[in-house]
Amino acid sequence: MARWLAWGHPAWMVSSLALVFAALRLGLRLRRTRLEGAPRDTELLRRHLRLAKPAVAMILIGFTAGPVSSLTLRDWTPFTRFHGWMGLLVAALFAATAVMGHRLEQGRSQARDVHVLLALVSTLAAAMSAMTGLVLLP
Repeated sequence: MARWLAWGHPAWMVSSLALVFAALRLGLRLRRTRLEGAPRDTELLRRHLRLAKPAVAMILIGFTAGPVSSLTLRDWTPFTRFHGWMGLLVAALFAATAVMGHRLEQGRSQARDVHVLLALVSTLAAAMSAMTGLVLLP
């Protein structure tokens, strides 16, 4: 039963990825409106932030839970499989994306294109990590 409640459980990570994709979609809409020269859509930005912040938190919680569940539920040594290393890369990329997003939100950066690139690479890496985790399912 504890396995179904684990934050590293596939359902948790699928939910995290769904939230990530929704936040990415809104972020790309923000970028499109900015590039078209339209006025800033504060409601769209608010919705993006409302999804992106919990999405990143869920990804990082899921990453933290992965090694814990490897040890406690499966008696595996963490980071002995490619999925663990992909998870580490994903966590680092999402952390960098979040830091850049926070700097943008606070007005301490104007590097929106860097944030977009990090978000795209993070999302792609997360999808790849999910695929590498499929072979680990019972």
